[in-house]
Formats: sequence, C-alpha cells, structure tokens
Amino acid sequence: PRVLTLLNFPSVVNLVHLGIIPWVCFFTIFKTKTRSKSQIAIAQAIFFGLAILLTVMVASALLNSAGAINIVVDFLLLGEPFMMLLALISIPMSLARIERFKTLLIYSGFINTLFAFVQRYALKLQTRPGLSDNIKGVFIAQGAGHVIGASVALTFGVYYFLYAKTVPIWIRTIVLFATFWHLLLADAKQVLLTLVLAWVLLLLTKFKDIQQAIKYLSVAIIVIFVLIWCVQNVPAFQAFNTWMRPEIYGPNGEATKLKLATFSLVPSYYHSPLNPLFGLGPGHTVGRLGGWMLLEYADLLQPLGSTTHPATSAVWAAVAASWLGDQSSMFSPLFGWAGIWGDLGFIGLGAYLYLWFLVWCFVCKDDFSRFLVFCVFTFGLVFSQMEEPGYMLYVVSLIGLRWQEHRYRKKN
Repeated sequence: PRVLTLLNFPSVVNLVHLGIIPWVCFFTIFKTKTRSKSQIAIAQAIFFGLAILLTVMVASALLNSAGAINIVVDFLLLGEPFMMLLALISIPMSLARIERFKTLLIYSGFINTLFAFVQRYALKLQTRPGLSDNIKGVFIAQGAGHVIGASVALTFGVYYFLYAKTVPIWIRTIVLFATFWHLLLADAKQVLLTLVLAWVLLLLTKFKDIQQAIKYLSVAIIVIFVLIWCVQNVPAFQAFNTWMRPEIYGPNGEATKLKLATFSLVPSYYHSPLNPLFGLGPGHTVGRLGGWMLLEYADLLQPLGSTTHPATSAVWAAVAASWLGDQSSMFSPLFGWAGIWGDLGFIGLGAYLYLWFLVWCFVCKDDFSRFLVFCVFTFGLVFSQMEEPGYMLYVVSLIGLRWQEHRYRKKN
C-alpha cells in the first residue's frame, strides 16, 4: 500500500489491511473444513485470547471515555497479526500450497531489499533531506519506514539462509549479507541490536539443553566480537558509535530519563483507582494509534468519533525538550510495551502477553519461530514496531509457514 501512495492514491489506502485481514480470518475460519483436533484447539485458544483483549479494551474505553473507533482501530493494530496467524493455521495446506506460500514470502523479501538498493544506488535518496532514513525498501512514505524495511530485510535474510536448503550455501550467504547491507544503508542500527538481544533471550531458554546452549552461546560470542571489531574499524559501521556515550546512560543519564518518561508522565493523568489496571484508554497514550495515527488520519477518524488525551502531548513535549529526542528511536519514550501499558494498563498488558504465550506454546515448533517471537518482544522496547503491520504480518507469516511445514512433515 505504501508504494501506491507514490501513484497519488489517497493515504487511506494504507489502512485497507485493517479490513482485509479480519475478513480473511473469519472467512477462513467459517469456510475451512478441518478435522484436525489440534488445529481446532489452537484456533479456539487464539480466538479466545483475542476476545479477552477486546474485552479489556472496551472496559478501558468505558473507564476513560474513549471513542468507539479508538477501540476498533487499536484492537485491529494489536490483534491483526494474531488474526493472520489464526487464518494460516486454520488452513489444511498441501505441500504445493506450502511451497507457493514460501515462494511468495521469499519474493517479498527480495523485492524489499531490491527497492532499498535502487533507492540508495540508483535514486541516491540518501543525499536528500532525511539522509539514510530515506532508504525504506517498500515501506515508502512512512516515517519509520527505514527501520521497518531493514527489520523485514534481516528477518528474511536469516530465514533464507537457514531454510532455502535447495539453494547453494554461498548464494544464501550472499543474500544474508545483502540484507545486512540493507540495514547499514538504512542506518537502522536498532534493528541489529534487537535481533542480537532476541538471540540472547533465546539462548536463555536453552540451559536445559547444554549442547544447544553451547552452540548458541558460541555463535553469539563470535557475532558480538565481530560487531565490536567492525564498529571500531569499518567505516560503514561508524554510525553505531552514536550510542557509545556512557554519560547518557545510568539513572541520571539523558537517554535513561527520556526513554522512561512515559512511565512518570502517564500516571500523573490517572483519575481512578482502576487506571493502573486498565490504563488511560485505547489510543490515549503512546501506542501507534495515540502517538501518530490519530493525528495523521484525523480527517478520517475524527468524524467517526476518535478521542485523544493530553498524556500523548505531554510525552511528545518531553521528546521535544530533550536534545536526544531526534537522535534515534532507541531513546524514544513512545514504544510498543509502553503504549500497551499506557493505553490498557497491566490487565491489557497481560491479555496481550497471553496471546503470545499461546503462540509460543502451540504454534512455535522450532527455534527460529521462537526467535521471531523474541524479536517482536525486543522491538517493542524500541519503537511502535509491534503495531506496524508490514513487519508484524511478515513475522507471523513466517511463524505460520514453519508451523505448516512441521505439521506436513509430522503427518507424512
């Protein structure tokens, strides 16, 4: 959809997916005739989890007088990936359909990185205002498009390297390097950090399997040392030195104070003992809806009764007042986990985590799928990536693909 905006399509085209994905989900559920008890049980569990999340949102909206459209859009932003996954695991796929779906995801990954290379080397967009942030892949005309494009690229690169096993290893290595180069071109340093952190979290789940733990730890150590050497010696990695300033960290560091600003500002607007449990209402704090969309799509959402809250403006004011505010999204107080907590409180946070718990227990069949879940969690500490459909739908598509491949192998 972002590419269509270049062809003068109205910006509302970027929201079409919010209607398509739920329709596909419910159409698939009601039309698919599966006899697999495991598929039915998983689908029912995820559907129940989505119902819990929606119930919490309604309760939060009633407590804080949030508009009905706030509930709808916020639920779709957070629930859309699970609806997509629900549709994917409800379909009994043959090997041919699995391969077609896999090919679609691979081609999508290639096209995204190809766009980035064209933007850098043919169009030279890095010379225009915005510099490297203009290297967005297919996520054109989006503020954080460079981060999303790099996230999808490196996720695709890792998947292709591990699972395109009919392709020679040297070609897979080149593809992985190309996606990593995409990240460097886009200056999306935080993407690499979040993936490394996700790898470390995956490692922590391996302590019961000493052999696996040693293997993963060895790879992690090698990667970290290589990155440190590159940052110190390779010009393409010099942008990472932006974070190498110890004075901005620590309890009184500017980075720490800015990153945690939401957690001191939001409670100052509580008006009920229930606010810690249910937050300030959908779209009323620093999630993608409150932080950006209510303003960006005001012409569409305001006539539908959307509501805003001064807590959002207070956090943006903190960003504007800090000299780090425009340096990197790493330091932004507007990020995924803070948004869910601010909007929906601790109960909403628990409802969202419950959905991922279901995915972890019933859908993640290998370490790559678990790694992707941890990637979502770590990206949620940086920016609003957990509510970015381009990234989230690609991730859950890969998780669903791995589940279908596992199911097919087990069945046959």
